[in-house]
Amino acid sequence: METLIYEKFNDKSVRCGICRHACVIREGKRGICNVRENRDGRLLSLVYPQLIAKSIDPIEKKPIFHLKPGSFSYSVATVGCNFKCAFCQNSDIAQMPSDTGGLIQGRETAPEEIVQEALRTGCESIAYTYTEPTVFFELAFHTAKLAKENGLYNIFVTNGYMSQKALEMISPYLDAANVDLKAFTEGFYKTYCRASLAPVKENIRHMLDLGILVELTTLLIPGLNDDPEELAAMAGYIARDLGPETPWHISRFHPCYRLTDRPSTPVSSLMTAFEAGQKAGLYYVYTGNVPGLSSENTLCRSCKTLLVRRHGYRIENRLLPGGVCPNCKTIAHGIYSS
Repeated sequence: METLIYEKFNDKSVRCGICRHACVIREGKRGICNVRENRDGRLLSLVYPQLIAKSIDPIEKKPIFHLKPGSFSYSVATVGCNFKCAFCQNSDIAQMPSDTGGLIQGRETAPEEIVQEALRTGCESIAYTYTEPTVFFELAFHTAKLAKENGLYNIFVTNGYMSQKALEMISPYLDAANVDLKAFTEGFYKTYCRASLAPVKENIRHMLDLGILVELTTLLIPGLNDDPEELAAMAGYIARDLGPETPWHISRFHPCYRLTDRPSTPVSSLMTAFEAGQKAGLYYVYTGNVPGLSSENTLCRSCKTLLVRRHGYRIENRLLPGGVCPNCKTIAHGIYSS
């Protein structure tokens, strides 16, 4: 399928407009994501509509904690990514085209089929996840539009590197996004992701301005992005620039892909980040990949009543309809049943 956003030049080269890399691609070549190819001056998506993964997941797995807690999300992905994270947790599919000389795999699955499967299986949302939804933007866009018409929510689990035009195009159909805020230094993004922090911050702000529910996730990697001062700065940025109601998930790292020289994140480091978030005034700070901690739970920001109890993916939702606290009637931030 022809890419929805790109610019043509006289020499048959093109500039992709899907993400912030804005790759200029010569005829016969691909962009950094390795799933968009210039064929005779036309930029084509090689992954439309080739799903490499589909699953029925608890929405908390995304992780999304403030949209219909305890519901299920029909989760889909194609191969490819526009980041090259050394710690990629889904490298077998996200980095497949880059690591195998351009290999594209997947099963042809039309947007109509995705939406019908989501409805048939009782899911309340569709999550574009596992890899980076920006690189399969056309499939996500067509599916999200159809999903919205059928009463389903749409969720991006994303690195936040899409172009402003792509974000604005999908925004009428996108209800929520979990954005990986991978670190709080340009050096980390450049060295370990081959990207930049600034566009991610710009897009997070733009998502909020467009009315999209935003939750953030930071994978805490020992010795790389777990400095207490950096964590305090990140927490302060979230509270000050995005709003104290913005949920922040701090997730435990396990060695994988090209970053196997680091140990798993100590729980003490997660708690340092958790406390930094609380000190900055964030209402909703969570730890992930360590089931059983009380920091998985959602508390009322006003009276601290337990609203949603979590143990891994076992959920006890005590919210009243509309996200109302049963004790003080404060409305929790998010999207809940009416």
